[in-house]
Amino acid sequence: KSILISCPHENVSTKFLAPYTTFCRIHQKSITCLDISSGGGLGVSTSTDGTMKIWQAANGEIRVRASSFDVVCYALSICLPCCLSERGFCFDAGILDTAIVDRGRNVLSCSRDGTVRLWDCGKSACLGVIADCSSPVNGIALGTADSSLNLGTPEKAPSEREVGTEGKILLLAREDKKLQGVGLQSRQPVFLFVGSDAFNCCTFLSSTYILAGAQDGNIYQLDVRNTNAPIQVIHRSGAPVLSLLPYRDGFIASQGDGTCFIVQQDLDYVLDLTEADCDPVYKVASWEKEIYTCCRDGIVRRYQLSDL
Repeated sequence: KSILISCPHENVSTKFLAPYTTFCRIHQKSITCLDISSGGGLGVSTSTDGTMKIWQAANGEIRVRASSFDVVCYALSICLPCCLSERGFCFDAGILDTAIVDRGRNVLSCSRDGTVRLWDCGKSACLGVIADCSSPVNGIALGTADSSLNLGTPEKAPSEREVGTEGKILLLAREDKKLQGVGLQSRQPVFLFVGSDAFNCCTFLSSTYILAGAQDGNIYQLDVRNTNAPIQVIHRSGAPVLSLLPYRDGFIASQGDGTCFIVQQDLDYVLDLTEADCDPVYKVASWEKEIYTCCRDGIVRRYQLSDL
């Protein structure tokens, strides 16, 4: 079900879309993160009830239960370093986000202590500190850099255990209102952009265009080749931007007041995903034309985008 509301005078249109179905019995408390398998058949989610569960994406039926994880997190991949810590990985402060490099032999983590570290999964060892900031790093995103971008040169030859880092740029969403780009292999800074408030999350739209979401609700679109000024600043709510997901020719954003919307270049309206009311929507995942959201109210919502 959906309804399209337009204001011709302001040239603004929004389509409000209700969930196709909701899953209320996966968790008993707030769902902090979720993801959908590459084939779309399975979902996985974490909750403040202390569990991580794998479930059927079609009907929410539980397939696997796990409760031995520290799953009160803002990114499902945080469970990965929690598991790795049992194999010998050590962290000085809380891990706020992670990113998998290439096929997964290396993993990146960012922490409240302001560091971003590269880890060797096979040997449970830190391969180096990619960045050491003066404030917490709330989120990271890894992407392939545009060929015109100068990523710098490593001061020393990379370890033979470092795999798939060449030509990659790492985005850092920092608490001190800064969005930073770092060459992954070189460990050299590429750019530094100062926003209006703390950055919570970031993502790549392409090898040149990126997004970053701030605590004050601003979403910045930037060109990594010139970050002196943003291409545009999107502001639909004053609530914190909690997640950003590239989707087709645009993106999906979720915020702390329950706002969750989709922006597409080929649509003349914004698509709002409804029913979260004022509860934060912590994470969004997609598979083809199906969108899944997780919320503080403990419900996973599934939307079908038949118009896209």
